[in-house]
Amino acid sequence: MSTMRNSVMLIGRPGAEPEVKSFSNNSKVARFRLAVDERRMNANREWVNDTQWFTIVAWGKIADRVENNVKKGMQIAIDGSLRNNEWTDDKGQRHSNIEVWINDLFLIDKVKD
Repeated sequence: MSTMRNSVMLIGRPGAEPEVKSFSNNSKVARFRLAVDERRMNANREWVNDTQWFTIVAWGKIADRVENNVKKGMQIAIDGSLRNNEWTDDKGQRHSNIEVWINDLFLIDKVKD
């Protein structure tokens, strides 16, 4: 492979309404947690449902689309990339988290008025 790409595609349901913040330079960010269900066979050869939660971040025009269209529990698909954030708090303890930054958003469920 000559080119590698940081890419992730997820289909799931937001666990809560997105939190949207606007900034003085007219930019916007939207954040929410996305539940992605997976059905798999466990060690006892029984089918189990496993839910993974992902922190989703959208900026700019995609943040506007999230704010206007994404609701808790509706099924959506996202195309994005992983971002690893690392920081040190006031006590000198190191922290890290991974977020999915949206490149594109697909509404599977229609928005209900």
